[in-house]
Amino acid sequence: MSFRFTCKDGRAQLVVGPNNHLVDLEKASGGKFSSEPIDAFHRWDEVRQFAATVTDTGVPCDVNELDAPSPWPTQVFGIGLNYRTHAEESGMPIPTAPLTFTKFSSSVAHGNADVPIYGGSVDWEVELVVVMASGGRDIAKENAWNHVAGICVGQDISDRALQFATTPPQFNLGKSRKNYSPFGPWLVDAQEVPNKDALHMTCTLNGEVVQDTVTDDLIFSVSDIISYLSGIVQLLPGDVIFTGTPGGVGFSRKPPITLKPGDVLVSTLDGIGTTTNTCVQP
Repeated sequence: MSFRFTCKDGRAQLVVGPNNHLVDLEKASGGKFSSEPIDAFHRWDEVRQFAATVTDTGVPCDVNELDAPSPWPTQVFGIGLNYRTHAEESGMPIPTAPLTFTKFSSSVAHGNADVPIYGGSVDWEVELVVVMASGGRDIAKENAWNHVAGICVGQDISDRALQFATTPPQFNLGKSRKNYSPFGPWLVDAQEVPNKDALHMTCTLNGEVVQDTVTDDLIFSVSDIISYLSGIVQLLPGDVIFTGTPGGVGFSRKPPITLKPGDVLVSTLDGIGTTTNTCVQP
């Protein structure tokens, strides 16, 4: 079974077995590894090697009690209009470079976090999420995946009124309300996913499929994004990248659909994981 990693109560955890039990990394390693999740990303290759030796069957896991797999990232990036279907439904030109914005780290939440609905313009955006291991600057495209710790599914929840409140639009705040960056429930080690550039991804709203894609339809691949970003900024261990959403968001429907308290989003990356987000009053 693939090496999987998550956090609970601020402590690094390995996810083991078919029933997704948890093994505390610091305790299982006799202190060789810290309980701090960020330290695991700095030493990802070592943690992977150790995980392969673990025979502990772990303790039962309630996914609703987990933290985000990288709960305190230094940087959180979002990539806009990164599927042709989403650019076309938005009436915007296909980007010639990754359209990059920031999701502030205070918006990070575990995969099954409740989503507070502020006003009447909140939208869903299912996304493939990657978390960096070694990071660095000027990472070559052909080497980019070697700098990734793991992948999971997430939601780039968007307050459209806030996003388009100014001219030109300013994405950062509209993407960064409380719990507007949920991802999880765990990371699957990138090196152990053979088809990581072509994963089937879906989102349902109250049981109805609203987004359905294969991630090889990204305009800029994960490797493209990492190479581009690292040519400008230094990517750090534990940094999170939301890689873009396909067509099917609520804002572009006719008439538009917005999220309301009581709605339930289920996001799935086949073979990787599923998250469930219930919309609630703030």
